[in-house]
Amino acid sequence: MRAVRILRLTISYLKQSFQLCYILHMSRTADARRPVELLDAIAGHIQAHGVAELSLRPLAKAVGSSPRVLLYYFGSKEDLVVKALGRLRERQQSTYAKMKSANFAAPSDACRAIWKSMSAPESEGHFRMFFESYSMALRHPRRFRAFLSAAVEDWIEFLAAPMIRKGVSEKDARTHATIVLAGFRGFMLDFCASRDRKRLDAAFELWLSALDSIHLAKEISHGN
Repeated sequence: MRAVRILRLTISYLKQSFQLCYILHMSRTADARRPVELLDAIAGHIQAHGVAELSLRPLAKAVGSSPRVLLYYFGSKEDLVVKALGRLRERQQSTYAKMKSANFAAPSDACRAIWKSMSAPESEGHFRMFFESYSMALRHPRRFRAFLSAAVEDWIEFLAAPMIRKGVSEKDARTHATIVLAGFRGFMLDFCASRDRKRLDAAFELWLSALDSIHLAKEISHGN
């Protein structure tokens, strides 16, 4: 009888232990997902409403959270903005990477597809928000050092990577990527201000011709 009691107690203890482990696991999983869900929601809110008048309390209410929780997950308001803008940048790069990898006849065709996507009505809000954020960051470069660095370097790396994989030297690839980045941003800044698509489309084609004329030398590696 004593052995049976001990066995029953052991089984009961094991069941409780398993239940506790399951609850802790589910709790950790939920906690791990929550910052990701919040960051996506914050990124969407910023894209729709901009950052110039961003306040934590209305933002927290809009994403179903509280200012305390947002600060706990993301640090200061500036850090939160930088991370949300980084999330939006990741989405953009994912979209453009699919365009670049599509079966276009020439690289310039991929650039046209990207320009068409960038200048579409549904994209305008994003770029207005980006230029607003960029302007704010330039006024406060110390507070937004991470954003200013990533806004350039992340895109340079993204644009240079395919050229480097094809054998173009890193220096030439980064220089070419700088021209491409400056061109796209310049066209979009003009488009957001003027909406003069006819003029910009003509200028864009001339810019593509100039890009196609640039010779990118490939490095030759000699085996031993």
